[in-house]
Amino acid sequence: MIRHGETVGNSSERLHGTADVALAEVGRAQMRAAARSLRHEVFDVVVASPLQRSWQSAAVVVPCASVRLVPEFREIDFGRWEGMSLDEVRAADPILFREWQARAPGFEYPGGERRAAFRERVGRGLLRVEETGARGALLVLHKGVIRTIAELLGAPVPGSAPELGESVALSRDVDGHWFVGRTSSNPSPLEEPTR
Repeated sequence: MIRHGETVGNSSERLHGTADVALAEVGRAQMRAAARSLRHEVFDVVVASPLQRSWQSAAVVVPCASVRLVPEFREIDFGRWEGMSLDEVRAADPILFREWQARAPGFEYPGGERRAAFRERVGRGLLRVEETGARGALLVLHKGVIRTIAELLGAPVPGSAPELGESVALSRDVDGHWFVGRTSSNPSPLEEPTR
């Protein structure tokens, strides 16, 4: 899975959930770098959300592939925080901001999509990908969607990763259990292996 690149709406600084902001030139550069890191990979299916930043990123990473749009993989609706920077959120809603940062149980985005509904929606999207029968899939998505997929598969992504343009590899072992990385002896999934 790869997180889309930087957007004209500055996704590195602003919360863009359902806002349909386009990929910026710096985001295209991030995606070209991601493409170089995947140049030896073979994917049976390439998936993106219908939001521009996702499918435009996928088209840069694999320009000759057909990209399957999965509506269930749209990012969560941040409600009244949509389009705000973290500093703006902190100033407008300091208590909710602290709860969000602390990952407090029961936290919900004010006026946004319920987290349980988001998780259920992403789960439906994951089933759609599984139904393709693909053995190798490239998903170019949003941070919340990537983290939720990993959690649903029982292989949560560490820390606050992935950053814009960063990838997270998920693999399945012979017993059918998912893990972050390529092999069970891999270094951290967000580090390049040493050669």
